[in-house]
Amino acid sequence: MTQWAPVWRVKIAGVDVTDSVLASLNITSGRTNIYEQAQAGYCSITLIVFNQAAIDYEINDTLSVEVQDTSAVYTPIFGGSIVDIAVSVSEVGSTAYTQEVTITALGALARLQKALTNGVLAQDFDGNQILTILSELLLEQWQQVPAAETWAAYDPTVTWATAGNVGLGEIDTPGNYELAQRSSSRIVIYDLVSALATSGLGYIYESSSGLIGYADSTHRTTYLAANGYTDLTANQALGRGITIKTRAGDVRNDVTIKYGISSGSEVSDTDAASISTYGNLSQIITTTIKHQADAEAQAAFYLALRAYPQPIFDQITYALTNPELDNGDRDSLIKIFMGQPIALNDLPLNMSAGTFQGFVEGFTFRASYNELSVTLLMSPLAYSLQAMQWDDVPITETWASVSPTLTWEYATIVS
Repeated sequence: MTQWAPVWRVKIAGVDVTDSVLASLNITSGRTNIYEQAQAGYCSITLIVFNQAAIDYEINDTLSVEVQDTSAVYTPIFGGSIVDIAVSVSEVGSTAYTQEVTITALGALARLQKALTNGVLAQDFDGNQILTILSELLLEQWQQVPAAETWAAYDPTVTWATAGNVGLGEIDTPGNYELAQRSSSRIVIYDLVSALATSGLGYIYESSSGLIGYADSTHRTTYLAANGYTDLTANQALGRGITIKTRAGDVRNDVTIKYGISSGSEVSDTDAASISTYGNLSQIITTTIKHQADAEAQAAFYLALRAYPQPIFDQITYALTNPELDNGDRDSLIKIFMGQPIALNDLPLNMSAGTFQGFVEGFTFRASYNELSVTLLMSPLAYSLQAMQWDDVPITETWASVSPTLTWEYATIVS
């Protein structure tokens, strides 16, 4: 039995909000469909204001939300910018009244949806191309520093590596697929970066502190090999609403990959047995992969993993204030992130044979007074695992530590 109640810290424009009470909160991040890239996260927070306190918040101000973990360390769960502010009277008395301030904020990916680029790219790997585009938007150039700036006035804690960084997070470079060059053509940055990520079989994401990152095709495999699963039990979740879905819409048995400059070439692959069972379920995936062999490998990858239906975990909710939840699991759920490997045990035996292993694709935090819950959406393990690259294997690995019965065909993860 571990008692825990949320302790919040909300910052607007970098300043702690101390004159209000958090009444409710809703945060959504990630994606609901593995076939799409993540959209901008969403945060709606309601604050109770007393004594007609001044409301100094402005549109575009930064908003960060943090909650203390079980060690009383503040942990970020959202970072973004304010897009809407609503002020309303909630309670009226004979001598005073209270107000509610409802703030809506969007995550860091929203910046990409409102920015344009000519998108000129040299032939390069997926991670490098994405880094090139994001750096233009999220890293200040030397000539952009105000002419009157002095060294004495600059934040002394900022390192050279992060100076001028206004939202660039971890980018997996170089990536695993070489992509074609791109000539100048005006495009929304989000659309371009999403297309590059899809071409590399990776995904873009927002961190809980409001940074934009890119995970390449072997990111999850490498992370799982190094860190293992976060083990959770369904016995500590809210039983009502636990949902596993198996959908024909997830099956792909006729795949066409468009590739090359302007996606002018294509390759196709099919699974005859799957087509015989489920009918023809086709998908055209547009990429800028440079080499035909890589396009063929991607088509084979999609077929090998998706020619037959697999259950996805549509919903499971944990009340973080549940005293039966141990502190280790509680902290892991507070620090939840897109791509986190989860091993979920103690399910009913008719749901994924009682155990589900997969990766977090999206999550939602909901809070009210002294309450906080998180709802997870997860995809099956097989939808994401790619064979590790030779240089992904830990440098301390020895041949003796690898299972002698492991065949090359199945050596996708070595740890």
